[in-house]
Amino acid sequence: MGKGGQDYGKKEILGEKKESNREAYPAWSKDVKECEDKFQVRRDFGLSSDEVEKRRRIYGWNELEKHEGPSIFRLILDQFNDTLVRILLVAAVVSFVLAWCDGEEGGEMEITAFVEPLVIFLILIVNAGVGVWQENNAEKALEALKEIQSEHATVIRDGRKISSLPAKELVPGDIVELRVGDKVPADMRVLSLISSTFRVEQGSLTGESEAVSKTSKAAAEDVDIQGKKCMVFAGTTVVNGNCVCLVTDIGMNTEIGKVHSQIQEASQSEEDTPLKKKLNEFGEILTAIIGVICLLVWLINLKYFLSWDYVDGWPRNFKFSFEKCTYYFEIAVALAVAAIPEGLPAVITTCLALGTRKMAAKNALVRKLPSVETLGCTTVICSDKTGTLTTNQMAVAKLVAMGSKGSALRTFNVEGTSYDPSDGKIQDWPKSQIDANLQMIAKISAVCNDSGVEQSGHHYVASGLPTEAALKVLAEKMGLPAGLDAVSSSANNGGLRSSNIWNKIEKRIATLEFDRDRKSMGVIVQNSNSGRKLLLVKGAVENLLERSSFVQLRDGSVVELDQTLRNLVLESQHEMSTKALRVLGFAYKDDVPEFATYTGDEDHPAHKLLLNPANYSSIESKLIFVGLAGIRDPPRKEVRQAIEDCRAAGIRVMVITGDYKNTAEAICREIGVFGSHEDISSRSLTGKDFMDLRNPKSHLRQLGGLLFSRAEPRHKQEIVRLLKEDGEVVAMTGDGVNDAPALKLADIGIAMGIAGTEVAKEASDMVLADDNFSTIVAAVGEGRSIYNNMKAFIRYMISSNIGEVFSIFLTAALGIPEGLIPVQLLWVNLVTDGPPATALGFNPPDKDVMKKPPRRSDDSLISPWILFRYLVIGLYVGLATVGIFIIWYTHDSFFGIDLSGDGHSLVTYAQLANWGQCNSWENFTASPFTAGNLVFNFDTNPCDYFQTGKIKAMTLSLSVLVAIEMFNSLNALSEDGSLLTMPPWVNPYLLVAMSVSFGLHFLILYVPFLAQVFGIVPLSLNEWLLVLLVALPVILIDEVLKFVGRCTSGVPTSARTTKHKAE
Repeated sequence: MGKGGQDYGKKEILGEKKESNREAYPAWSKDVKECEDKFQVRRDFGLSSDEVEKRRRIYGWNELEKHEGPSIFRLILDQFNDTLVRILLVAAVVSFVLAWCDGEEGGEMEITAFVEPLVIFLILIVNAGVGVWQENNAEKALEALKEIQSEHATVIRDGRKISSLPAKELVPGDIVELRVGDKVPADMRVLSLISSTFRVEQGSLTGESEAVSKTSKAAAEDVDIQGKKCMVFAGTTVVNGNCVCLVTDIGMNTEIGKVHSQIQEASQSEEDTPLKKKLNEFGEILTAIIGVICLLVWLINLKYFLSWDYVDGWPRNFKFSFEKCTYYFEIAVALAVAAIPEGLPAVITTCLALGTRKMAAKNALVRKLPSVETLGCTTVICSDKTGTLTTNQMAVAKLVAMGSKGSALRTFNVEGTSYDPSDGKIQDWPKSQIDANLQMIAKISAVCNDSGVEQSGHHYVASGLPTEAALKVLAEKMGLPAGLDAVSSSANNGGLRSSNIWNKIEKRIATLEFDRDRKSMGVIVQNSNSGRKLLLVKGAVENLLERSSFVQLRDGSVVELDQTLRNLVLESQHEMSTKALRVLGFAYKDDVPEFATYTGDEDHPAHKLLLNPANYSSIESKLIFVGLAGIRDPPRKEVRQAIEDCRAAGIRVMVITGDYKNTAEAICREIGVFGSHEDISSRSLTGKDFMDLRNPKSHLRQLGGLLFSRAEPRHKQEIVRLLKEDGEVVAMTGDGVNDAPALKLADIGIAMGIAGTEVAKEASDMVLADDNFSTIVAAVGEGRSIYNNMKAFIRYMISSNIGEVFSIFLTAALGIPEGLIPVQLLWVNLVTDGPPATALGFNPPDKDVMKKPPRRSDDSLISPWILFRYLVIGLYVGLATVGIFIIWYTHDSFFGIDLSGDGHSLVTYAQLANWGQCNSWENFTASPFTAGNLVFNFDTNPCDYFQTGKIKAMTLSLSVLVAIEMFNSLNALSEDGSLLTMPPWVNPYLLVAMSVSFGLHFLILYVPFLAQVFGIVPLSLNEWLLVLLVALPVILIDEVLKFVGRCTSGVPTSARTTKHKAE
């Protein structure tokens, strides 16, 4: 933990000592008088200025703390906390020192020597820069959280009202007045309602799908956050009414402050991705291997730079050659450069970036590149319900109307999952003639309604309460009676033609606002044609039935509401409630004598009745009941298939929601998380019940889907933490402020792009542009495909590096001159290997990629058999590169290919292996040879034939290495599949990449300046034929190894499958 984190921890401990008594006080469970006494304040006077200052010294300011993140220097140092990077750094430093020492001689080799360390340093700088940028983004979630805080508040202090006090100046005990549209500035206890109702939108904090009605009545002490109906929380928004509140918690002690602390805590415990862990393990193994090989090289060549004589049985007269020691030290550096796949970070980044583009096309916007790979091994998806599995757009699912006299009720199923009036229709709807009863339901739905629905781009959005918007859409689907249908063609209001017509016919002149006691809303309307007054009412079915005396039948006739019909309606209402539908009833009254002459005039006697909400129940009496509708937040159409795909892919789905248990269970049954008749008593728990379990891990280990309802932020975090402890790779979805800590803690945090808060988006690794669960499943499939392709190119690059190591090791072991220098190896690893490795990222996905279980996060990148295969290939690469070097020095032709055209001298293998003793050979001469336009002459120093003269042999070795690695990339198309079944053209990008790599190799061969930098010369046609002859067998060797692998893989594969299932 950095300095900032330590300070924060200390502040929190001090705060606990100072404020423990206050925090223990449950204001929501005490009545208003007790709360005022506890905080020593009167609501009509508020706190005095002196008291405010005294409390500020105790509690501080009402703001979220600024966490001091790690310094830039610390972040940069952390980027070098990686084994591969450390090896590279050491190799670069040593290369730079050697180049500096050799630089005193000047000349051409000075340029070559400095290229290698400078390129390695450049790679390290770019890698560190990307890492710092990614880690710096982690702090943005905390900054976004601060933006949702209120800036001002209306406060009563010293007996007077301050209308715009900065919210940061609030202290516990302050009296605050809230109005419609206000953002709540602190956690507060409701003291009294000024309006008849007071509703707050707190879904972003608690996960509830609708605005919550608040009251001043106390709740139980052990109730969850959703049950604290007398509390309002910082950062939430008032959508209806106004009230007076008492500040109970400020700053970091508010619910949003706790979320802030949880995000900070979660960001401290972020882990490396599965791929990063594997690459780190690989780096550690590589370090050990490089160390052993370097030691072997030195031991084998010790005799060349350290010798001694034996005198009386003891070694004496030690002779040390610094020049030779430096030479073999350079070989050790070359080994390190050869063993490390320097181009791997760049290729991985490129592949992940290409993956993000593919995912973006599928509406999954990746914010952090490593998330693409992590998605591929996701084993559990913890999904929010509202807006992810459902549309977050309320829709009427069932309509119940009255039948003919003495007959049963009529039930209509309503299709559609959005606010689009053309989305679905009403099944079995009487198109020819809408009867009087249905007309009245449509009229009440359209007119007794304060919401609106408008088209925004290609979709529809609601303003006002979602349930009322659903009724407006129902009125559109119901249509108009024959007489009014012609009129509607001229009226179009954002797609709500029917509602517009009904509102023109029935002009609203008064509103009886909803309140929590009578649980209904009414409007008094006047018919624009006849002038007749009507009272239209909608609300809770039980309450409407209590105040209804009559019922309207199908033909419009009105009869008395008897007990039989009342029971029928209640049965229908109960049936819909058990399916988690929110049921609203419709009623009207055609005899309202008090309002017979009322037109909205404030001087009219009826106006006084409307000013007092206590009169509303008596006005809404002796009603005529007409029908009821079941409303819900419907599941998305494509989610059920996505859940089935998850099941086939071995991914468990857990639904974690703040919504009610019954509602969530009904949705889970409908989308296939649970069976329609499955016993889910052990699979569906509230967040509180889960936390009370003795062994919560055993509950989470159950096969199949799980549901957690009424979940709070801490419950979500605990579930994610326990799953990760159990070795699961967890993807967590969320859209609210309350989801941010769990999003940060999960392996993959997925935020909603449309409904998501900025806090959730900044805490996430991926954002869904369409808020759709099925997009996650598609992204997981893409992640698996990308991982398989990454595995292909990682293996390809590692196998290439094994070949380079074998080449250098054989050179040192045989004692022949150095065939490949570090700058050439660096060129091959970075540039020549890069395009094919990147192209392997375009391999087409397996058709059954989502039919296999997720890979385990600890699965090895390279199995023992694959390692053996690449060791064999590597051994061949070493033999081929060293072999062609020896062939050029010792043969004038090979398999009929003439190599004498350049005029070079031939030597024996013994001379080549002991080239260091050249000065002691008698009569040794080397004739001049040509390479392109260059002529190499050795008249002054024939022994220079093994130093400067090896340039042609080096070029052949480098060309063979490049050619073999190009052909080896074809082997990497499939792990076990033959090129006969998966030909090269299945990935045309690979063929293009091979052409690019060969083109780059030709570039450094035939451009004089580049040839000088890399220490190579142009080759003739015969020499290219030799290169191809030596390189092509790598395909045949790997085909034989793949065939052996396919023949022997039957038993191990089944064994692996059995083991995985057992686990």
